[in-house]
Amino acid sequence: MSERPPISPRSPRAALEPEQVPPPPRRSERARNPFVVVGNAVITIVLVLMIGAGGAYFYGKQKLEAPGPLQEDRVVIIPSRAGMTDIADILQKEGVIDNNRWAFIGGVFALKARSELKPGEYAFQKNASLRDVIGTMVDGKVVQHAVTIPEGLTSEQIVTRLSDNDIFSGSVHEVPREGTLLPETYKFPRGTTREQVIARMQQTQKRVLAEIWERRNPDIPVKTPEQLVTLASIVEKETGKADERSRVAAVFVNRLRQKIKLQSDPTIIYGLVGGKGTLGRPIKRSEIMQPSPYNTYVIDGLPPGPIANPGRASLEAAANPARTRDLFFVADGSGGHVFTETYDQHQKNVAKLRAMEKQIQNDTVEPADDPPPPAAATAPADANPTATTTTTTPAKPAAPKKRVRGAAGRQGAAQSETASPVVQR
Repeated sequence: MSERPPISPRSPRAALEPEQVPPPPRRSERARNPFVVVGNAVITIVLVLMIGAGGAYFYGKQKLEAPGPLQEDRVVIIPSRAGMTDIADILQKEGVIDNNRWAFIGGVFALKARSELKPGEYAFQKNASLRDVIGTMVDGKVVQHAVTIPEGLTSEQIVTRLSDNDIFSGSVHEVPREGTLLPETYKFPRGTTREQVIARMQQTQKRVLAEIWERRNPDIPVKTPEQLVTLASIVEKETGKADERSRVAAVFVNRLRQKIKLQSDPTIIYGLVGGKGTLGRPIKRSEIMQPSPYNTYVIDGLPPGPIANPGRASLEAAANPARTRDLFFVADGSGGHVFTETYDQHQKNVAKLRAMEKQIQNDTVEPADDPPPPAAATAPADANPTATTTTTTPAKPAAPKKRVRGAAGRQGAAQSETASPVVQR
């Protein structure tokens, strides 16, 4: 019978403890390989970077597309040579972006637009996002200003208008030749040079004139496009009513065919003042027959060049005048004209206009106040016996002169004792 080892009493705590702790497992040779260690570190870093990049992407996308702080549409001028930080400061100051300008700079880098931002005048819409703001500047969607050049101005007058408009820059070195600019409404960005504006108006005039010349009535007695512009400029200055242009053109075309002098008042004025455009007073009788290359009361046919820059409608009217036999027209007193074929009928129309003017003058004369008592008919006893005594009566107030829109065209020359009569063509 084998002997059992004696049982040594142990505490309950000691009884629960294992008799021998097993040794830790040995790491494999592969896990201890430095390449594996480095690879694990790289993978960990890549995972961290991917998670960070994903978070940054979603945050950046949300920041780019979130509504901006702008409370209303606003126009902002970005000067030339402004850097990215300068642009951010301007946009932040104008309230287009929030106070975190770094978000704008980050958006520019994210959209690869650092070298694409263009200077200019931009209209940013209410709550424009960073993407919209950056995209607007990258596309160069600058504000376009509408500039209207009225028909019938001379080249000198047009240059003056351009010089007075502060959206343009630079100066005009030479006044363009008369009739080479097309009056119209154009759109230009701020900072456009005045020479560029002139060049665009000239190019548009050439294109429009070529189109109209191709569609002209071949029977009109006009040999060149330049002569067509000259005729159109006279039509432009003679009437401002759209429905009269082709009929006014017909009068001058009929006169050219019959070799009758055109007798147009605006040509007298252009011969007197040239490119200034307006005379500022009625035409004097002595100026009607004053020799001038442009005075169509003196010369035969068309003047040597245009007297203004006609618009598209007047060019169309000159190229395709109405089919009439009218040789005369005179103002009708209501802003239009009366057209006739014969001189006798024209004289009657002139008489009607004169009677109408006289009636208007009579209607505008206000009754005089009670006249003061006349001066004594006899001299005082101590007066000089040789003195002459007169009775004074109050003078009748003169009726105001009415400006008549007649054959003087757009100048609206008033008819007075020193003014030329209504032209009797």
